[in-house]
Amino acid sequence: MQTKSKVNNSAKQHTNTHLNRLIIAAMLSALAAALMFFEVPLPFIAPDFYKLDFSEIPVLIGGFSLGPVWAIVMELVKILLKFVLKGTMTAGVGELANFLMGCAFVVPASLLYKWKKKRSFALLGMGIGTVAMAVAAVFLNAYLLLPAYAAAFKMPMEAFVQMGSAINPNIDGLLSFVILAVAPFNLVKGILVSILVFFLYKPLSRLIHSKI
Repeated sequence: MQTKSKVNNSAKQHTNTHLNRLIIAAMLSALAAALMFFEVPLPFIAPDFYKLDFSEIPVLIGGFSLGPVWAIVMELVKILLKFVLKGTMTAGVGELANFLMGCAFVVPASLLYKWKKKRSFALLGMGIGTVAMAVAAVFLNAYLLLPAYAAAFKMPMEAFVQMGSAINPNIDGLLSFVILAVAPFNLVKGILVSILVFFLYKPLSRLIHSKI
């Protein structure tokens, strides 16, 4: 009887822990979706249709607390909530870009921090995630996202180059556009998000871990 009681208690505790993780992930996803409403361009780096938001902050905090799988789930839920609440003005291309770049950023950072939960590994993980996001942005924009955007809005690919060269005269083709505009944009985003998460995570993690 005592063994059965222990098993039941263990199962109940496991269920409660999973439920609490689900609730925390849902709350952080909702916060991330809300932050997607506040976007700012970086016109000195990239054309105005590239907009910076801070929706990766709650996702990365959740990734550090719950793990990389939950981070991917939160990225997806964030995008779905944004679709429901605001719709899309980019034929879904902007949202796909946000999801893919977000995963490229938060997954390496969350994986490394899960391996060693130390501040130095959090910093290293965010650094690797920032670089991974910039590299992913170069290839995905060149071969998937920009062609999809151009097809959706029936515009020539040369239009992106022209917009980029208006900001940086060194941009004279698609390759230089993604290297000199898209990559720096994502590097700036990754650095800003990393700085904010670095200062926010510890106080928030105490609250999160007290619930799981």
